[in-house]
Amino acid sequence: MSKKLVSRDQLAKFLETELQVARVRDYCPNGLQVEGRNEIGCIVTGVTASIALLEAAIELRADAIMVHHGYFWRGEDMRVIGHKQRRIKLLLQNDISLFGYHLPLDMHPRIGNNARLAQVLSLRATGRFGDDDLGWLGEIDVPEVVTMSDLEHHVATRLGRKPLLIGDPMQKIGKVAWCTGAAHNMLDQAIGAGANVYLSGEISEPIVHLARESGVTYLACGHHATERYGIKALGELVAQEFGIEHHFIDIDNPV
Repeated sequence: MSKKLVSRDQLAKFLETELQVARVRDYCPNGLQVEGRNEIGCIVTGVTASIALLEAAIELRADAIMVHHGYFWRGEDMRVIGHKQRRIKLLLQNDISLFGYHLPLDMHPRIGNNARLAQVLSLRATGRFGDDDLGWLGEIDVPEVVTMSDLEHHVATRLGRKPLLIGDPMQKIGKVAWCTGAAHNMLDQAIGAGANVYLSGEISEPIVHLARESGVTYLACGHHATERYGIKALGELVAQEFGIEHHFIDIDNPV
């Protein structure tokens, strides 16, 4: 039985359309970032295009890698030296394509990071907030999760890591806002949307004070921990659409 294949350009076009890449303002190029072989029969997905992920993909004889955190970020050193040279050299030597999707993957209504985090945590979405409707708003759909302490334990159980809770553990949960990854600066917008608890991946020093002063509880759940579900779902969608092989590689990351 012959292995099913999809052309690199056909895959790129499918992903561009599915993720509505053209409508998103972002900090990096979304789509094909490093060009590899023309035909793809095996893809690997992971959160970040680290050397560990690239080596795992090479071991699996992958033709392409899809990630949430790719390369060529706005403001970074444009020179291909050091770790950037080593990463790109690995891709080129092995003729592997790299696809990166940042904000378009966060925003997708079915397979995006926010949508999949909601599934994992049993959050029921009722609205959106923030620029480009990036943030999600809703309720916790678990009857026994009543206080912020309950929510902290629930998140720790579902994500496999204890979040950092800023606020009153005994406060009752009302409207929940969430946005994966480094979305701590959206706390103000979550407050404006009426939330009394906000979940994201990270928190910064000034946001701690904003959470305390506003009375809105903040749960910093881990950048990697909140963003591993969308890219896995994207790989599963591609595998289903084209009948090709897919492997999700979860490289451990405590941040």
